Amino acid sequence: MIDDGTGLLTIGELARATGLTVRTIRYWSDEGVLTPAARSTGGYRLYDAGSAARLELIRTLRELGLGLTDVRRVLAGERTVAQVAAAHVSALDAQILPQRGDPQLKVTRAVLSSVARRGASAEETTLMNKLARLSAAERGRILEEFVDEMFHGLRAADPVIRERMRATVVDLPDDPTPEQVDAWVELAELLQDPGFRAQMRKAAEFNAADRGPEVPAGASLWFARRLVQLGARAREGGIAPDSPQAAEVLRELLGDADPAQVLERLTSHANDQVARYRELLGIVNGHGPAAAHREEFAWVVAALEARTDG
Repeated sequence: MIDDGTGLLTIGELARATGLTVRTIRYWSDEGVLTPAARSTGGYRLYDAGSAARLELIRTLRELGLGLTDVRRVLAGERTVAQVAAAHVSALDAQILPQRGDPQLKVTRAVLSSVARRGASAEETTLMNKLARLSAAERGRILEEFVDEMFHGLRAADPVIRERMRATVVDLPDDPTPEQVDAWVELAELLQDPGFRAQMRKAAEFNAADRGPEVPAGASLWFARRLVQLGARAREGGIAPDSPQAAEVLRELLGDADPAQVLERLTSHANDQVARYRELLGIVNGHGPAAAHREEFAWVVAALEARTDG
């Protein structure tokens, strides 16, 4: 930053801040897609803080294969990112076949299709492009950090659940569909959301608190499966959550457990975000959205609420 109180950057400082080369920045400036904010007394180009964000968008659009004409139109506000993305998808289709399915072209096409369908903003497009191009190891690190935070220090957590979470993979293929790109972007944002992490941590703490020498490994998974079975049977039988028949279903599920405590556990982690997490993993990994059993969980929660202060 030049020492004149303006906060302006030289082209070299801007290059270091963005990771781009001075040559690339100078070329884009010469082509009119990155206008300097001012000139120094010696005639050198100077850039302001907004230039870094503008450069990030330019880099993203160029990585997605857009020509400088389209980049200029987006930066000038003449066309949206989604509009140029939609137009470029058909052009990419003509390239992919002769290139024998180049994986990078397929990723580019999937991102552009997703941008066009979602009407994504410039910021969203940059994020989607970055996330879609992460390596398998980089995707794995995002999930690993999430699981580590969820179970950190909880020695009594159910080992079956812990290992199942650690074994989870995000297997985005080399040629993802637009739906898989959408799902991965949403999943990555969810995994890094502090609120979601706090919810999952609370669920892990509940699980650890229930663990004792008499509680077999995998008991929580057994309970979840049993809940889904009984909840589905009750719904199919038309049993209302506040009916006497529902009380019998709960007794079969809970035994002598405290309904209020079970309700607290279910509402702490059996929520829409956790269900969405399972669905997104299934889509990204190419299995389709995993069954979240939202209706079955909702029925059991409603039945418990009808019999507690919840």
